[in-house]
Amino acid sequence: MKRVATISLIAAALVAGVALYTTQPMLASRSTRGSTVSTERLEAHVRFITAKPHDTTQRETLDAIAAYITQQFRDAGVADVREQAYDQGNYRNVIATIGQGGGDRIVVGAHYDACGPMPGADDNASGTAGLIELARLLVLDPPQRTVELVAYTLEEPPHFDTPMQGSVVHATSLAEGNASVRAMIALEMIGTFSEVADSQTYPIPGLSLLYPTRGNFIAVIGDLGVPGLTRTVKRAMQEATRIDVRSMNGPALVEGIDWSDHKSYRAQGYPAVMVTDTAFFRNPRYHTADDKADMLDYAGMAEVVSGVAAAVRELAR
Repeated sequence: MKRVATISLIAAALVAGVALYTTQPMLASRSTRGSTVSTERLEAHVRFITAKPHDTTQRETLDAIAAYITQQFRDAGVADVREQAYDQGNYRNVIATIGQGGGDRIVVGAHYDACGPMPGADDNASGTAGLIELARLLVLDPPQRTVELVAYTLEEPPHFDTPMQGSVVHATSLAEGNASVRAMIALEMIGTFSEVADSQTYPIPGLSLLYPTRGNFIAVIGDLGVPGLTRTVKRAMQEATRIDVRSMNGPALVEGIDWSDHKSYRAQGYPAVMVTDTAFFRNPRYHTADDKADMLDYAGMAEVVSGVAAAVRELAR
């Protein structure tokens, strides 16, 4: 009987340990102040990006979006904006550098291409719009380290996890230049929130026991190697935003854990996480013609941008 009880206690302790490691619980007061990020500008960015098909076959449209992002960064007050062209100049990332310089850098990125001829409002015009407005916040109060805001192209199939993926190009260039990166944050779908019961699903049965069943939160997602970064980003965001912030660290074999641009930086050994509304685990319009600008929650997006700005400043200390 004692042996059974001991085994049961050990098993319970292991389950509790895994749950704690996975979910990163913490005591953090949620902000009571509303975001100062303009919902009108967020929507305007999303509408511009989604106006025409902008998948890998639409080079002219992708170039127009890159030019738009470049101008928006400059209008936000960023002095150092450049394009990183590749594939003989056919495709380009847009890089805005902000901050007081020195030490290892922080990278925040979002992809601006879409999957096929779909509008791609949540995936990922929302992340790109958030990146542009993040620039405005950081210019007003420059972080103590160099911050690179990078808008990538060609994240979607057939280029995901290939040398043609924009974030692979950028991450590889950092590694080849022996750049030191303190942290990378990928903004991947940040515009869908729901108070409807059972609107949130998960890749593994049982996770609904640890996480909400309503899709009314933003998530910080990382692999098993970055629990410290996940925790730092989560805490800083939670204290700066009115929406709930959840987190998960899990192995890459879990569906969705590394399905964005942070994977490119992890491949180079850099610490990286994803900030996301959890994509198809919440948004039924994922990769469909219904993923339109009208369907996004711009107030929720504004809160996420404020939270990410707080995380960047915390990481830059």
